[in-house]
Amino acid sequence: MAVRTKWTVEHSCSHQVVHDLSDRPADRRAGFARWLAGRDCTDCWKAARDADTESKEEWLAAKRTAEQEAAAAWATQFEMPQLEGPEKALDWGARSRHTLMVSAHTALVVEGSWNEADWAELEDKARSITRAGWWIDQRDAAGADLLELLDAAGEDDRGTENPFR
Repeated sequence: MAVRTKWTVEHSCSHQVVHDLSDRPADRRAGFARWLAGRDCTDCWKAARDADTESKEEWLAAKRTAEQEAAAAWATQFEMPQLEGPEKALDWGARSRHTLMVSAHTALVVEGSWNEADWAELEDKARSITRAGWWIDQRDAAGADLLELLDAAGEDDRGTENPFR
């Protein structure tokens, strides 16, 4: 007698579904059917996933908005220049600059041995970097490395008043 291939499974969402388990080895079908019973059916799982995706997207949009507002307020407060680059990179660059500068301040001044004069010098160097892409490229850098990164920045990363550059 052959082991059955069609299994009626009552899922944890209380839906009954007939599953074709012929693609599984005969000795593993019962165990897989038991495993399926402990999960929602495909339709319920997809509905939960879609709802979860929508809430994640809403959460991410709200988080990005809050980060952008904080970055803009910080840039105004510390007289940081407007960044340059493609339109879609400007907000990301501003958020990256804000995050890296806050991380650097924490590492160098709050937890480190820098005084406010040292920090003011670093801020001046940071103001000279106006290319949004540079800040995006450095987004994963450690705050303690910011001074070295600023010194290594190229001329293309620095702003200029020359319109013919």
